[in-house]
Amino acid sequence: MPVEQEKRSMKNIVTINDVHQQFAEYFDVPALKPFIYLLSKKLGEGHICLDLHKLEGDIQDLPGSYANQVDASRLYNSQLVAINNAEDKPFILHNGRLYFQRYFKYETNFLRYIAAFLQAEESVLQERINILQQHEAQVRALFPGGSTPEGSADKVDWQLAAAISGVLNNFTIITGGPGTGKTTTVAKILSILYTIDPQLKVALAAPTGKAAARMAESLRNAAAQTDPATAKRFQDLSPSTIHRLLKPINGSHYFKHNEENPLNYDVMIVDECSMIDLALFSKLLSAIKPTSRLIMLGDKDQLASVEAGSLFGDLCQAQEQLNVFSPERTALMNSFMAQESAITTTANEHQSKHPLFEHVVELRHSRRFTGHAGIGRFSKALIQNNVPVIQAFLVPGADEEVHIDQQYNEKLFEQFISEYAEFIKEKDIRLALKKLNNLRVLVAIRDGAQGLTTINRRIEKYLQDKKLLQVSTNFYENKPIMLTRNYYEHGLFNGDTGIIRKDESGVLMAWFEDTNGDLKAVFPGYLAQAETAFAMTIHKSQGSEFTSVLVVLPVNETPILTRELLYTAVSRARKKVFVQGSEQTIINAAAKFVDRGSGINARMAAGKEDQ
Repeated sequence: MPVEQEKRSMKNIVTINDVHQQFAEYFDVPALKPFIYLLSKKLGEGHICLDLHKLEGDIQDLPGSYANQVDASRLYNSQLVAINNAEDKPFILHNGRLYFQRYFKYETNFLRYIAAFLQAEESVLQERINILQQHEAQVRALFPGGSTPEGSADKVDWQLAAAISGVLNNFTIITGGPGTGKTTTVAKILSILYTIDPQLKVALAAPTGKAAARMAESLRNAAAQTDPATAKRFQDLSPSTIHRLLKPINGSHYFKHNEENPLNYDVMIVDECSMIDLALFSKLLSAIKPTSRLIMLGDKDQLASVEAGSLFGDLCQAQEQLNVFSPERTALMNSFMAQESAITTTANEHQSKHPLFEHVVELRHSRRFTGHAGIGRFSKALIQNNVPVIQAFLVPGADEEVHIDQQYNEKLFEQFISEYAEFIKEKDIRLALKKLNNLRVLVAIRDGAQGLTTINRRIEKYLQDKKLLQVSTNFYENKPIMLTRNYYEHGLFNGDTGIIRKDESGVLMAWFEDTNGDLKAVFPGYLAQAETAFAMTIHKSQGSEFTSVLVVLPVNETPILTRELLYTAVSRARKKVFVQGSEQTIINAAAKFVDRGSGINARMAAGKEDQ
């Protein structure tokens, strides 16, 4: 090529650093490029699809070269776009939403599997009602009444309502905030089901091994309320991650258990469902027989999954109102309840037509927090964007449980992290692990002055200056670590937290506590993917509980700081929470909420013809 021609060619080359634009440029269809760009960007932000009804707010994100090419009507004539999945093409346009084909199929299958559960239960519902009524004495013993917190205006025993739903339905969602008794309710459901069928096959699963193990431990603790035979069955329950339960096929995105090879369980209980993304959710539901019972647990107000989708939140918010039932179901539930705990309202005709009617129950009474003061009131104000209440907490000394530090006071930070000395000085490793979980620093971001790396280094330096640590190697004595992947060969899972300590021979080992409370030691070298855990990200803290928490918010504005993120952080604390962040940062976070695009609720409301 002549030099001058090469120079002219080089001038025509545009260096693109934007990965979404790079992807869009693969498609030599100018009319499609802006939509492919936005769809790729939306997927990266956790959306399942691009809602064409809301394009006006998205156009400003387009590169200048794409901005004048936005014409949604041209999508209908594109050779690469199928309308309502009529053809097998890379993109699907369905009811004003543009999808990648793969994610449209995930969403379609997700809805189809739920519909199969709902259909399968219709033929057995009356029989289950009859059996449940035969066990009225047991149900009344498990739910003696008068268990709602003192001062609560709502006296209904929603745990009992959820338990009856779990016994009768093939598909049940139980949502509720910290301390509302989700696991306690499941324990009572299993007690009833084990009495009905002692040979019942039950599986426990969660997105992370830590969450699954914690659920199993909670269920075993709840077994004290049951007879010895049932308590033994609780002890035999084996928790699993969803991936391990489904059995991944090496080198692929597929699992051994699927629609053609379903899991052989009668009851499937899945915890921390807000953390499950669309792809995994679809594959999980495909592997559960619709004749089984599926009980999904989670907090609808918590953070959504890291990957695409906010499925659990979508399902919980699909109906205009939760905790309303038909007159017949209401009467059945009230027949087991004390008069003061009875449900007093019933659903109207419109509410009763929703596919998920009587399948989602919200637990509203927290035994840990009240809604009138402290962490409970602050959490509620954040999730409801109640600015006056949030501002009331900003006044120094306004509350004993919640302390807001707008100046990022170094002394407060050091006073909090000085409590790590308790686990470091504790000689008993089991007690040291428990003391480590008395407190935790939580951060929203990984990089920067308020990021995970910097905060962990600050804590290490402070403790080393106090002669409590000697940070000499990657694995030093008394270092707390959190695993960032599953180690099935050691029975350890992503999210498990341990400490580095010497064994009796003076060899440094990583020590963890298993689901039975027994210690487990592993050579640190076998755990290559682990990070320092004096501080952890709010995302990683989901499902954990600590006596005290210090939340360090970024000084600069960040898109990920939403009411769900801050609510999740604050509600990890049982007794006291400190928040380092300005009034504006907190107010701005409460004003932003996760609104991920999907067609779940619209398609579900439209009925079978749209699925």
